[in-house]
Amino acid sequence: MRRIGILTGGGDCPGINAVIRAVAKTAINDYGWEVFGIEDGYLGLIENRFRRLTYEDVSGILTLGGTILGTSNKTNPFAQPTKFKKRIVFRDFSRRCLNNFEKMKLESLVCIGGDGTLRIAYKFFEKGVPVIGIPKTIDNDVWGTDQTFGFDSAVLNATEAIDKLHTTAQSHHRVMIVEVMGRYAGWLALCSGIAGGGDIILIPEIPFSIEKVCEKVKERSRRGKRFSIVVVAEGAYPQGGKMVVQRIVKDSPDPIRLGGIGNFVAKQIEDRTEIECRVTVLGHLLRGGGPSAFDRILATRFGEYAVRLIKKGNFGEMVVLQGREIGSLSLAEAVSRIKKIPPTHHLLKVALAMGTSLGV
Repeated sequence: MRRIGILTGGGDCPGINAVIRAVAKTAINDYGWEVFGIEDGYLGLIENRFRRLTYEDVSGILTLGGTILGTSNKTNPFAQPTKFKKRIVFRDFSRRCLNNFEKMKLESLVCIGGDGTLRIAYKFFEKGVPVIGIPKTIDNDVWGTDQTFGFDSAVLNATEAIDKLHTTAQSHHRVMIVEVMGRYAGWLALCSGIAGGGDIILIPEIPFSIEKVCEKVKERSRRGKRFSIVVVAEGAYPQGGKMVVQRIVKDSPDPIRLGGIGNFVAKQIEDRTEIECRVTVLGHLLRGGGPSAFDRILATRFGEYAVRLIKKGNFGEMVVLQGREIGSLSLAEAVSRIKKIPPTHHLLKVALAMGTSLGV
């Protein structure tokens, strides 16, 4: 009987449990394999923490947010932050992970995560581990797939928040700034901004002019629109400026935590237009709750296809959505870059056609 392992790394998002369920049920129902969940992502691989997943364990988890296996966004087995004499040093635990993989008697490993998790998966593949990757992130920035699961749910969460802010913005004649996640890509801001009727959308791919932003606010005021909705990605930044870093997490493989651009934009608008602004940072609310119907289906398709790849022996691949079809792409290509919004993307043209300002 074959034994496959599954882990979830990086930040959580809606749909992870749907993938776990799909992998386990396909493996058990179609092939009679055993499935083992590694707890807390790569940290569980370092510490040899895992448990068998039965059919009953994965029943009823389709609609649940988060991950039943736990996760960690600070773990990198190739450069794991470890305290040594009151300071943080980075140690390579990859050999221990390989030994634990053998102790678990696993024949393959399904790694669910974003670009960081998948880069680590590719390194393990280079060391001989039979790996399959599944792209997960609310940022939608994994290269090679049209969409990651978790993104649709996050867009829905952001859109609902923007809808609610519209009424209070109108009532108080204010500018409402909504700061959303997304790191170095603006997919979440652009899609939720369009869906929520944002008047101004600011994304990392297009450095904005604060003068143009204020000009849009004043133009709306002259036309009798005494409020504005500004949707800003956490990685957006002004022309000639830099991204706003909220803090540095020293014991993390990716220590930069973005945040604060919403407050910067609010102050600039208030100083230049004398119109009152309010800032709402959606933050981790975007990650929470159950998955949308689209994400439930996409995650299920991803998980089912991942098992098919294992059956065929096609390792070192990542499951992808291309158009309406599910396929695969080499992990080497998938982790070679992140997916940003190209300057000719049709959604940028759609936003402009709706009269939305992109700050330029």
